[in-house]
Amino acid sequence: MDVFFRGPRPVVLLAALVGCVAVLSGCHGVVDPQATAGASKDPVDARRPAAASANDLQSDYMRVIKQALPSVVQIQSGNQLGSGVVYDDKGHIVTNAHVVGTGKTFSVTTANSEASLTATLVSSYPDQDLAVVKLNKVPHGLKAATFGESGKVEVGQIVLAMGSPLGLSSSVTQGIVSATGRTVSEGSDGGTGATIAGMVQTSAAINPGNSGGALVNLNGQVIGIPTLAAADPQLGGSAAPGIGFAIPASTVKTIAGQIVRYGKVVNSGRAALNITGRTVVGMDYEPAGVAVVDVKAGGAAARAGIRSGDIITKVGGKDITTITSLSEVLAADRPGQRTTVTFSRDGSRKTVDVTLGEQ
Repeated sequence: MDVFFRGPRPVVLLAALVGCVAVLSGCHGVVDPQATAGASKDPVDARRPAAASANDLQSDYMRVIKQALPSVVQIQSGNQLGSGVVYDDKGHIVTNAHVVGTGKTFSVTTANSEASLTATLVSSYPDQDLAVVKLNKVPHGLKAATFGESGKVEVGQIVLAMGSPLGLSSSVTQGIVSATGRTVSEGSDGGTGATIAGMVQTSAAINPGNSGGALVNLNGQVIGIPTLAAADPQLGGSAAPGIGFAIPASTVKTIAGQIVRYGKVVNSGRAALNITGRTVVGMDYEPAGVAVVDVKAGGAAARAGIRSGDIITKVGGKDITTITSLSEVLAADRPGQRTTVTFSRDGSRKTVDVTLGEQ
């Protein structure tokens, strides 16, 4: 299992992809003189289409950077440094929950100013590693970002990651969308412990300080909030280039929109059993299920007859060995959805129907 870092914090990748790229080389064979009769003999002329294409792409990059970078800010909370994206013209800024941590007030630097602004926490939602802060004074010309549609994100799209890696404000890196729909669980050691579904995997470099910034397509739209960057444990925890993850724009808009409107998340859209649990190990000292520590009165598990002390081993037919695997399975479900839960109680195995609640 690969270990991943969000800034200095470890997370676990729950799905992996290994890809390959085919490179076409020249072929040898018989050349038809008539086929080449009209071809230009000028080597400079032969290079012009490629040069024009490169210039067009460079122009796209510069246009997107000019359009989107002013909406990306640097956020400092105590000794923690991260990035944020201007959500609206009222001074709301969306970022990662792990960037704000336990802080309530922050120093914010916009892309077009060296002056530090102050901001106050509106609300943090660690379950999706998102938070919103609000500038105490909105500067003239503050530009809100344009968010894209997650359903239109495709593998192979060129993207730019914008933020403040290692404190280098207004930095831009380039890559592609490597995969979509990833489910990633963060570590709880210094992190939020969140399990986040639908994440965008990218090859654009994401380093400590990029967290909370913007992953932008060539239309200048934010398609994700960079949150995790990879490290390879087989290399002593050093960076594994080209593997990073961003929270999809749809999730960002849902969570940030509620925080801006209500001051908190009122409808997470995330399924839950409404229990407190912990991982248990079997006789072989390997993870063997999730022990129910507490059951919320009137919650999904309580209505299905699940009690404290039960050990959950399957949900919807999928094996449950750890609290992380339980979160992973539930991340793909919706509140109100019906499923089955298998658990052991006093040595007996039971399976019950459950209508999932909301986290």
